[in-house]
Amino acid sequence: MQRYTSVDIYNYSLLWSNHFTIHIIFVQILYKMQKFIALLRGINVSGKNLIKMETLRSVLQSEGFQHVKTYIQSGNILFDTNDFAEKKQAKKIQEIIKKEFGFEVPVLVLNIKFLNLLVENNPFKNDDSKDKSFWHLTLLDATPYIENLNKIDASKYLPDEFSVRENAIYLYCPSGYGQTKLTNNFWESKLKLPATTRNWKTLEKLIDLANS
Repeated sequence: MQRYTSVDIYNYSLLWSNHFTIHIIFVQILYKMQKFIALLRGINVSGKNLIKMETLRSVLQSEGFQHVKTYIQSGNILFDTNDFAEKKQAKKIQEIIKKEFGFEVPVLVLNIKFLNLLVENNPFKNDDSKDKSFWHLTLLDATPYIENLNKIDASKYLPDEFSVRENAIYLYCPSGYGQTKLTNNFWESKLKLPATTRNWKTLEKLIDLANS
């Protein structure tokens, strides 16, 4: 039968202590809350699909979403979660809204870090001739097929311009978004993917709220 000295026992205890500490740190990292944003489309428009943000915040918090914040009435929701499955979260929010308010709305969820990268990589930001008040970002549910993109003749929509980066479409609409043909319906028709759009002021405000 093997005998252990007091030094052996101390070393073993130290090894176990270190292993346990590393395991705890790993679990904390694995399950650390991260900030996400849910973008709703088509609510509180012309008296249709009415949702009070105060009620929505309360309902989402009761369903397990943490530190829920909303911004303006168009459906911008910030929340914390340790479930990083964005499509799963989007479906869950859709189901909650359906149950609570009685109608369905498209929901897109993305990590706030990814949104920050999208904002930082705006291809128009170094062009002083393009006023940022005319910048918009259309987000797609997935990366579009190149075949569908190639069918779009950008010259037909000038002076409006767009740049596609994976599932994000950067828009410059110098006559205003209300005058452009590059709407959500346009992109959904051409690319066969759900789309939702926000202006640049809203995106920057959401990032500020996430960091506050």
